[in-house]
Amino acid sequence: MTLKQRLQRPDIVTAPGVYDALSALLVEQAGFEAAYLSGASIAYTRLGRPDIGLLSLDDVASVMRHIRERVALPLIVDADTGFGNALNVMQTVRVLERAGASAIQLEDQAMPKRCGHLDGKTLIPAAEMAGKIRAACDARRDADTLIVARTDAVAVEGMEAALARAERYAEAGADVLFVEALRSRADMSAAIARLGGRAPLLANMVEGGKTPVLSAAELQAIGFRLAIFPGGTVRALSFALRDYLQSLGAHGTTTPYLDKMLSFAALNDVIGTPGMLALGKQYE
Repeated sequence: MTLKQRLQRPDIVTAPGVYDALSALLVEQAGFEAAYLSGASIAYTRLGRPDIGLLSLDDVASVMRHIRERVALPLIVDADTGFGNALNVMQTVRVLERAGASAIQLEDQAMPKRCGHLDGKTLIPAAEMAGKIRAACDARRDADTLIVARTDAVAVEGMEAALARAERYAEAGADVLFVEALRSRADMSAAIARLGGRAPLLANMVEGGKTPVLSAAELQAIGFRLAIFPGGTVRALSFALRDYLQSLGAHGTTTPYLDKMLSFAALNDVIGTPGMLALGKQYE
């Protein structure tokens, strides 16, 4: 089932954030129906830097290709601003679609962009963003590839302007709408009331961000069709890795930490080593 088909069902799709092939593989093995390739998480893990517009299209596409070679899971890809104007957006969509994206997210921030839950964002005009959405729709080769339109206007122009922008992006052809950094349940409900009849709405759950973090069931009850948890994977990894390093530094060995780690054999099972070795024997 494609992501486009899955979003026709009323129950919500929960998409954990991923940043490489291993994290995507673990999400797939955990039974999730989709994953979200987070630009912020790529910046954190690939560059060790914040999400402030430092990534290029090549950075995102490279990670995307590695993930798609390993997992069949539908992938929603954070393409930031499309890395330029409408013509750049067309190139971005073609590259990411060829790399295996199921949905491509574009936002209306001015370059260089920044994380949607940081202050100090600036926007391009709504008309320019609508043109970029039309360009994205024209550039895709597969009708099942979804275009996700994100607006960051809540923090810059206010709630009413953000909803008006989202309506304009839906009219331009966006398949999924994403109003970033909604401040309350009331704002979430207002967005659904105004936009829910136009396209499925995406909710972004950022731990410690500006939007209340709700469960998938709560978001579904409000009316959202897609929930992403983009940075939680990296936050969990960073917490565990820092804990592991503190233990190693204190004890000079990993032995006290073994019950919190996959064994050598278990990790090889996760990544499919036995199957790969068996495949290789067929060609000896």
